[in-house]
Amino acid sequence: NILYYTNIYFISMQWASGDSSVPASVCSLPCQTGERKKVVKGVLCCWHCERCEGYHYQASEFTCQLCPYEQRPDQNRTGCQPIPIIKLEWHSPWAVAPIFIAILGILATTFVVVTFVRHNDTPIVRASGREMSYVLLTGIFLCYVTTFPMIAAPGLAVCSFRRIFLGLGMCFSYAALLTKTNRIHRIFEQGKRSVAAPRFISPASQLVITFSLISVQLMGVFVWFVADPPHTIVDYGEQRTQDPENARGVLKCDISDLSLICSLGYSILLMVTCTVYAIKTRGVPETFNEAKPIGFTMYTTCIIWLAFIPIFFGTAQSAERMYIQTATLTVSLSLSASVSLGMLYMPKVYIIILHPEQNVPKCKRSFKAIVTAATMTNKLSQLASERPNGEVKTELCESVDNSSEYRCLLYHNHCLRYTYIHLFI
Repeated sequence: NILYYTNIYFISMQWASGDSSVPASVCSLPCQTGERKKVVKGVLCCWHCERCEGYHYQASEFTCQLCPYEQRPDQNRTGCQPIPIIKLEWHSPWAVAPIFIAILGILATTFVVVTFVRHNDTPIVRASGREMSYVLLTGIFLCYVTTFPMIAAPGLAVCSFRRIFLGLGMCFSYAALLTKTNRIHRIFEQGKRSVAAPRFISPASQLVITFSLISVQLMGVFVWFVADPPHTIVDYGEQRTQDPENARGVLKCDISDLSLICSLGYSILLMVTCTVYAIKTRGVPETFNEAKPIGFTMYTTCIIWLAFIPIFFGTAQSAERMYIQTATLTVSLSLSASVSLGMLYMPKVYIIILHPEQNVPKCKRSFKAIVTAATMTNKLSQLASERPNGEVKTELCESVDNSSEYRCLLYHNHCLRYTYIHLFI
């Protein structure tokens, strides 16, 4: 009877939870997988279940431990597993756009080189300085090619190519442009003082100066190779997110931001110096020896690299850092090469192919006549005033070989602010 009435009593009882079933007669329930027991102070048989958070896993019944740096907890948090390693893939949207631009640039550069080679002895090709043009086109080509090792999967060979090509294309381009602008500046400055030609303006001298500037970049790369041989690293900190499930290791070459600055720094120094000379030579006759196109090229290029700096270094803390920085660097290289190619060579190719009648020499006066004319400014002015409607025809020295180029420069320099006035037309 006692048992009968006891059962009726328990059945009729209502618990605080609203459930009529009898609660378990224990202080604490067993913890689930991935949870540790946190013992209640003073009550050894009671505990609270605490989940192992972050990069911790359940090492024992009562402890959580941190996984090694290159690992993360597994799904049950009972152990650790390697963090997945990623790299920039060829099919990634961050890679497709730079590759597309680079391929177009390579095709355009090849087309210009082929056109110049086929018309190598024409006046417009000679006037642009054939030797320096080919050096500059080589630099433009290398700027485009740099995109591919920057996107390729890091390895010993790829990391080596990255170090070599990273600043080499820009160095070729701006060493050639700096040599050309410096030559124009020296010729005009010398022409203001005397009719004697300045030193080191021959094609051979220009090549020696250019490759001397390039050798500084190559020497720096060689020292870099010796001091720190190229190798790959896995950066687990770049994408080490709060949620271990999203953590990734980034496979990359051992090129730090400081190394990148040093590699590009010399080329940027050449670019800035070339811009200074472009400003100094902005007053030469229009389109003479590419002085003004070089100026516009350098101004635009400076804007591109000024935009590159905040984008590249401003994304250092972004989870997409690898993708943004690689895309920004490759696109900046391609754009700077495209500016040089478009402003300096596309107009020449246009004339060579579509308007061959304009591809003729335009400066045929003898050196003696030029020097004589330099002392007859007043007489030339009188002759000019006698022209109908006061018109004075001008002609630019843009299609002459190197031997006559300096003579035309002197004529420009001494005759009415470097302007030709036809005496016998």
